[in-house]
Amino acid sequence: MQRSASRLSRILACAAVPVMLVAAGCSSGSDSGDKGSGSSDGASKSASAAPKPTPTKTVEAARFAKLPDVCKSVSAKTTASLVPKAKAKNGTTAESSDAGSRGGCSWNGLEDKGVKGSQYRWLDVSFYRYESDATLGSGQERAADNFAKELAKVQGTQGAKNLKTMTAGGVGDEANTVTYQLRKTDEDFTYASVVARTGNVVVLLSYNGAGYAGADAPSAKSITDGALKAAKEAVAAVAVANK
Repeated sequence: MQRSASRLSRILACAAVPVMLVAAGCSSGSDSGDKGSGSSDGASKSASAAPKPTPTKTVEAARFAKLPDVCKSVSAKTTASLVPKAKAKNGTTAESSDAGSRGGCSWNGLEDKGVKGSQYRWLDVSFYRYESDATLGSGQERAADNFAKELAKVQGTQGAKNLKTMTAGGVGDEANTVTYQLRKTDEDFTYASVVARTGNVVVLLSYNGAGYAGADAPSAKSITDGALKAAKEAVAAVAVANK
């Protein structure tokens, strides 16, 4: 009996060992698997939740940072020749709420030639500068868009006769001259408008004239030549102001 009891104890002890090992092994495998699964899910969620960087749009910097003094953009010698009897020799400044972005100046006068009648002349120059903007485009692109719009406005002048548009070479990056005749105050006026762009600046220049008291109207050539001369000086003044 004693031998049988001792033998039975040894058998039960040996049988218990693998059961414990298997239990321990199952428990360890289960824990390892749970941790691995949890770690993978967390990394996946973290990766999907991370915000994607938004690419920043860059635009070309505006070429010119400021405008010239508009009334000095055309030389005194030129304004005196184009408008001989100007009421204000130094020009009349147009009001502007933002002188850094837009400005204008004009000269006008009536030259009395006695029995030959009188000659009236008007010269006007305006500048529009555009900044670069990530949503609107570079200053150059914006100026190019507005160059086209301003040219279309001049070409759409109501009552204009014999309207012609010509490319003006050597005036900024792009330029056009628009010539036409217009009847005003019972007189025939001859007009030449130059629409030009230099970098991010649009230059609008208009020169016109008429003969009074029997005087002949000025020729289209003289008005056009005068407008182009003044426009070249105005465009050049932009670069000089930004040196």
